[in-house]
Amino acid sequence: MTLSENSLKVLQRRYLIRDESGTIIETPEEMFARVAKNVSSAESQYNSSPEDWEKKFYTLMTDLKFLPNSPTLMNAGKEMGQLAACFVLPVDDSIKSIFDTLKNAALILQSGGGTGFSFSRLRPKADIVRSTGGVASGPVSFMRIYNTATEVIKQGGARRGANMGILRIDHPDILDFIKIKRSEGELTNFNISVSVTDSFMDALKNDKEYELINPRTKAVIGKIKAKTVFDAMVESAWETGDPGVIFIDRINKTNPTPHIGTIESTNPCGEQPLLPYESCVLGSINLSKYVKQSTVTSPQSTVKNITQQIDFNSLSEDIKTSVRFLDNCIDVNKYPLPAIEEMHKGNRKIGLGVMGWADKLILLGIPYNHKKAFRLARNLMKFIRDTARQASVELAEKRGVFPNFKGSVYDAPGMPSVRNATTTTIAPTGTLSIIADCSSGIEPLFALSYKRLILDSELYEMNKYFFGIAQNRGFYSDELREKVIAKGYLRGIKDVPNEIKRLFKTAHEIPPEDHIEMQACFQEYTDNAVSKTINMPYRSKKEDVAKAFLLAYEKGCKGITIFRYGTAKKGTLVRFIDTD
Repeated sequence: MTLSENSLKVLQRRYLIRDESGTIIETPEEMFARVAKNVSSAESQYNSSPEDWEKKFYTLMTDLKFLPNSPTLMNAGKEMGQLAACFVLPVDDSIKSIFDTLKNAALILQSGGGTGFSFSRLRPKADIVRSTGGVASGPVSFMRIYNTATEVIKQGGARRGANMGILRIDHPDILDFIKIKRSEGELTNFNISVSVTDSFMDALKNDKEYELINPRTKAVIGKIKAKTVFDAMVESAWETGDPGVIFIDRINKTNPTPHIGTIESTNPCGEQPLLPYESCVLGSINLSKYVKQSTVTSPQSTVKNITQQIDFNSLSEDIKTSVRFLDNCIDVNKYPLPAIEEMHKGNRKIGLGVMGWADKLILLGIPYNHKKAFRLARNLMKFIRDTARQASVELAEKRGVFPNFKGSVYDAPGMPSVRNATTTTIAPTGTLSIIADCSSGIEPLFALSYKRLILDSELYEMNKYFFGIAQNRGFYSDELREKVIAKGYLRGIKDVPNEIKRLFKTAHEIPPEDHIEMQACFQEYTDNAVSKTINMPYRSKKEDVAKAFLLAYEKGCKGITIFRYGTAKKGTLVRFIDTD
């Protein structure tokens, strides 16, 4: 196994076992062996050989073709044993529920998981509290308490504490929620998103008011212009990157188990909608590993020629192995709460996604925002979804369907009998992509050269593909190298051919509508949701943010996060940097 320098740094800093004195006592190979052995032990429950699958799982991971979410790498085979990355906990309108949930969240955060909460059930500020004769302080005040607790826990120093805080658009405190992060130092351990309904979008489209509802009484307490609230969302997102938006009605239309409950929240990066007390294990296929021909071709290549360069046979086999791996994780997982175990084993949700998408496009010679890239994204994700779902069907034939199958959307004529209520999710793969030495998630290249921080470790990134092509094509020079290192992009550098500049466009050189188009292409064939940051240059206007929100809804996305370069306040939890 060949690992990059940055991969080794991340593994040593965050993943490899240490003794009581803090000395690393595990190699990367031993880490993967530990994970493979633990996950394959589930096979004995199904009259299958753990040893055979242990070898397959180990090879898949050490070839860096597939990696599970960070808690699995950190905790598999250890006393902690908590393997899932994504959780959602309910917050009901009582002091007991609020602080019980906080205690449960602390256990999850300590184990390396990320937690999502909807605070929409909490009564608004100044509402009556009959038990004391006082008045309520509102959802935002309790979010501050959760934020402080997360700061204290810090997940044992291995993963930065990550939460998602969500409030419905019709909650009376929605404007306070939307504006909270405009203040320096507020909710630094939270991403926040507004839960937007279809009725709100209709009111916005028709320039009408909509109703604000007290969740305690279910009574309408007033009306407000939809545009007033939308403009506040836009201004805050333009200024700070928060809030994001989730389209909650669209999410619930694809809820596979509506008879079990309604989805209110997602995990911290928004790609995993979950029911209260539900969790999910994620994993990602490294798409850069499935290109037969690594020489850069022309974007004028036919679709047939491009398809021939993708190793679909190997990809298919590895998808099936990955689905089995993730399904096994559900059985060997040590759950932080009985309620979470019941929900996860009831629906058996897994989320297989991808990383290395930008790298794959470079190897195929296709610019990130070329129409062929969008077409390939749809075709490839359809293949992944269909193959993953078929793998789940095959597992169901041997192991049975998920326990909550009866009454689910699959319990209908013509629908497949699956082992897992969901099988696909597109996660950001922040640190996983560093381990695999590939581009993150479905994001374009952030830059060709830059520094990034993982906890307290500073990593220097340089794009291996660009400098390799520059040498092969004969336009490499030390002077060019210094220019690229200084700028991070190719715009304005005369020595680089135009087709190479197009191929290596960075995130801030790609128009927001093309970012959204790529997200929509992957979302079309993803069971859960897609984590994708819509990068905008600093000079972008508020109108650009507004257009992005509306376009994401129009294109069928389940949510959207925008980030205008240079606007993050100190301590802000930036979604795509340190999560997977």
